[in-house]
Amino acid sequence: MNFIKKYWNEQPLMFIIIIALVLRLVSVVFSQGYGMHDDHFLVIEASQSWVDGTDYNDWLPSSQRLINPDVEPTPEGHSFFYVGLHFLLLKLLQAIGIFSPIIKMYIIRFLHALFSLLVIIYSYKITEKLSNQKTAKQVGILLAALWFMPFLSVHNLVGVVCIPFLLIGTWLIVNSDTKKNVMLQYLLAGLVMGVGFSVRFQTSLFIGGTGLVLLFQKKWKEAIIFGIGSIFSIIVIQGIVDIFIWGRPFAELTEYIKYNIAHKTDYGTNRWYMYFTVLMGMIIPPIGVFLFFGWFRTWKKYTILFLPSFLFFLFHTLFPNKQERFILTIIPFVIIAGFIGWNEFVDKSKFWKKNKRLLKACFVFFWIINLLVLPFVSTTYSKQSRVEAMVYLSRYKNINSIICEDSNRNGVTMLPMFYLGQWINMYNIPKCTDCDSTKMHSLKRVSRYVHAIYSPKYLTQLSKEEQPNFVLFFDDRNLEKRIENIKKYYPKLTYETTILPSFVDRVMRKLNPSNVNQIIYIYKTNS
Repeated sequence: MNFIKKYWNEQPLMFIIIIALVLRLVSVVFSQGYGMHDDHFLVIEASQSWVDGTDYNDWLPSSQRLINPDVEPTPEGHSFFYVGLHFLLLKLLQAIGIFSPIIKMYIIRFLHALFSLLVIIYSYKITEKLSNQKTAKQVGILLAALWFMPFLSVHNLVGVVCIPFLLIGTWLIVNSDTKKNVMLQYLLAGLVMGVGFSVRFQTSLFIGGTGLVLLFQKKWKEAIIFGIGSIFSIIVIQGIVDIFIWGRPFAELTEYIKYNIAHKTDYGTNRWYMYFTVLMGMIIPPIGVFLFFGWFRTWKKYTILFLPSFLFFLFHTLFPNKQERFILTIIPFVIIAGFIGWNEFVDKSKFWKKNKRLLKACFVFFWIINLLVLPFVSTTYSKQSRVEAMVYLSRYKNINSIICEDSNRNGVTMLPMFYLGQWINMYNIPKCTDCDSTKMHSLKRVSRYVHAIYSPKYLTQLSKEEQPNFVLFFDDRNLEKRIENIKKYYPKLTYETTILPSFVDRVMRKLNPSNVNQIIYIYKTNS
């Protein structure tokens, strides 16, 4: 115990890094699956399909021409930088003989775990530079062990992966006064943050906010150099790549902006104060409330921390499309500025000087709740039933196609073919109301391999080589009736196995039914 205290006092940053690494390695091993649609289907599914010589999402112009030669290909609005890195990594892994999707994801999660340590390192350094070691310790240990950080750190969410680039850029600016060549520091800061932009386009708000801070501080030369660095980085990564693929610069960025403006209310809207409650709630009240207050309190003294993150926060607060993951990018900055602002407030507060036990009790309560939740979240196998269903079917080679029956719902959850190891047609059967005889047999293309149909009768018209080999029934509601309906067309239908969601998946669905973490029943058509 004395050794731990001594190490904590003498080498606090290394102590925190060790804790952070251990927790993230636990998530590397146990936190399989994927958290949300985007961190798998827009990264892993896309890049692996390129490695396998296809294009799952039809992002590339060559794929679009194959599907419809008469229509001019258009960008989908995705940066190719992050997914491109995964393409190169997956290509390398297969070149050295690693083909198992499970092993590939262990390696990818491990690399993300190591990369995420930069969040701890630079958050600590920024805090120590602007405040003191005591506050830096608080920031570091919280970012290391906050209940959702190990889980998010090992998965492929661009809103989290871009964070180290913003922190490194901020550190280069706040620490520039210790360097001989100050302008070089601002140039490097711009270059690094520009890379963050190529991971997630919305970081332009943070980068712009950083530039505004320099202008407000009348650091004209520094602002210009910073701007040159960030613009150069963006041109090299985004401009040149898009010229190579689309024949014009910033094609994907332009389409991204157009798409999000046109579809700003299509993916879920919420009340204007949503992100206030998200930030304070995710950092467990009352500490979350304290840090949120402390963050706002730094608006003048620590503008370099507050303004960029606040502009990011303000935009997402005003923009109609609101999802919790959108705000994850600024959480380290809220924690850094929050602790600095809160500690300075407490030092001057007569109330808290008289109620030190109350403040300590608040932190004790926070850590009890945090440490109770942390093991469950850090080890959760997210989307387990979807992943394991594909892993189970991967033992069958040369599958023709699969039927995904979820006629209780208007939409059918996408399944990750990355784990199947085959790129096949999947025919989704969603709920159908008021279907006329023509629509009953129609087929609607959802993506390159996913099609929506309104009756399995359509599939009986397919050739023998195209006939589905399996039917996956999602959820147990009306299961017998749904099975009987499929048996009309596939009378030899036989039960194979049942795939269950993980414990946390089940809890999440009970808390919010929109989390469609369903039981999956696998049947074989024997066709």
